[in-house]
Amino acid sequence: MTDNDVLDETYDRLHRTGPEFEGWLSNHGPMAADALIRLGRAEQVEGWVDQYARRLEEAPRPRWSISAHEWRDPLGDPSRLGDWCALFAQHLHEEPWQDLLARWWPRLLPGAIASATHGLIRTGHAVRALREHETTQRLDELGQALGYWAARWQPLPGQPLPRQPLPGQQPPVGTTDVGAALDGVPRLGVAGGARTRLAQLGETPEWAPALGRLRPVTQPDAVPAALDAL
Repeated sequence: MTDNDVLDETYDRLHRTGPEFEGWLSNHGPMAADALIRLGRAEQVEGWVDQYARRLEEAPRPRWSISAHEWRDPLGDPSRLGDWCALFAQHLHEEPWQDLLARWWPRLLPGAIASATHGLIRTGHAVRALREHETTQRLDELGQALGYWAARWQPLPGQPLPRQPLPGQQPPVGTTDVGAALDGVPRLGVAGGARTRLAQLGETPEWAPALGRLRPVTQPDAVPAALDAL
């Protein structure tokens, strides 16, 4: 069995389970299996999944359909997880996955912090796998990842402070990198989960000015280096 076969077989097994279990815990199965294979440990995947899958829960069932034109209201509603997964599963078998991703990426990216970024991370694993080999299992995995991201969609609190340019001038932009901007934000306590600590950011006076100081990435080819710098 090739590494590609192992990954697709693992996707088949894990797609019977949901993206979460025991409340808010993320299902790391597809991502961990992909990582093991890429580290040259494909022979360990089956046994690891056997153990891990015992903790997982059934995939959520869809209840109400989400219209392609009325998606904003259910965005970020975890009770619609099954509905979101069903929406993406349907569209991924009706159009090229690249087209769907290009349409939904700008919609989902502002809520990338969802579930401590696990929706985004799982999407990244699925996209990389699809770019190597397009299979039904990998399309299904992308649908699960995007559905999870959409259901848990959560933007960062706060907005950059507005700054009015002089007449005839372009609006100013931040000039500070992430590390320097965050130096002015006090360290938060570690009590509570990610949602609790994110809410604390919105109540921290230094947070919004720090966002306003951030230097934007304006060129696509500069994005990888900017992400590495994080």
